[in-house]
Amino acid sequence: MALTVGELAKALDARAWGDLEAQVSGAAEPGVVTDGQIALAMAPKYAEALKPGAVAILAEGMEPEAYDLRAAIIVPRPRLAMAGLSRAFDPGPAIAPGIHPTAIVDPSAIIAEGAAIGPFVVIAADVRIGARARIAPHVSIGKDSVIGEDALILDGARILHGVTAGDRLILQPGAVIGGDGFSFVTPEESGVEEIRRTLGERDAIRQQHWTRIHSLGGVEIGDDVEIGANSTVDRGTIRATRVGSGTKIDNLVQVGHNVIVGRDCLLCGHVGIAGSSRIGDRVVLAGKVGVSDNVEIGDDVIAGGATKIFSRVPAGRVILGNPAVKMETQMEIQKAVRRLPRLAAQFAELQKTVTKLLDKG
Repeated sequence: MALTVGELAKALDARAWGDLEAQVSGAAEPGVVTDGQIALAMAPKYAEALKPGAVAILAEGMEPEAYDLRAAIIVPRPRLAMAGLSRAFDPGPAIAPGIHPTAIVDPSAIIAEGAAIGPFVVIAADVRIGARARIAPHVSIGKDSVIGEDALILDGARILHGVTAGDRLILQPGAVIGGDGFSFVTPEESGVEEIRRTLGERDAIRQQHWTRIHSLGGVEIGDDVEIGANSTVDRGTIRATRVGSGTKIDNLVQVGHNVIVGRDCLLCGHVGIAGSSRIGDRVVLAGKVGVSDNVEIGDDVIAGGATKIFSRVPAGRVILGNPAVKMETQMEIQKAVRRLPRLAAQFAELQKTVTKLLDKG
């Protein structure tokens, strides 16, 4: 798909310069750009590789005349421009309109106008699929689930029964929504319950047998949610697990049963949220963050990579470490740890000095 520089600038809500009729059909780094591509040179260090006569995207404050360009688009916020640029050139998956002959669709399912159902898709009874939804090959959607308009469900994703999702849902390949929660109980107090109660003391170690607690709740997902490849959102035990509108979930993330995730959150790769925790709005959990069960995290919290959260976090706090503490506290801890070898050496010298003085006395 080719656009003129003028059309692309309008799509990006940015200022254009030079030959506005120049055609672009893709983007590349400045050093490898070819005819028909626009160079991403949104910082002076990248612009050094621009070739004369190129078409480029520059950041506000960079002068296109200085780089001998044919045309340029000047953007105030480069990263936001990347979102619009990538959207303009992304063709999306090739899923033919209509229902593929190999798809199995229960007669009671309602498929809205403009939906595209790919090969080997299985849609169970009483499912509702919104207008213009695109369902890629080998997807399965369980009984009574509802998918909103303009959804994109990619290859091999699994939506189990009783899942409700809003408009513009994106599921990356292999995502599983609505699997049973990991919930088990023993006839007597289990070892885990005992050490929680006693904070580590154990009276006796006994045999125990785990009995499954079934998951009767569903999953409720808001609008504009994206869930990454091979991520899982478990269904609730009695009430639904919920993911708020605008939240984006990376690959290989686990959201446990009964969890409530707020609006516009970012859950990065390898995040694990244990059952019944509550995550506020606009929370960012960086890669490998772990959240213990029944923990409450307030709005606007940011947790740095590999943070382990075992207790309530107040709104607005920036945390880091294992266990999680304020980021500035963790930085001081790290400085102190780096000083330990030197302190140990100094202490050893002091010991020698004291020993010599005692021997002389």
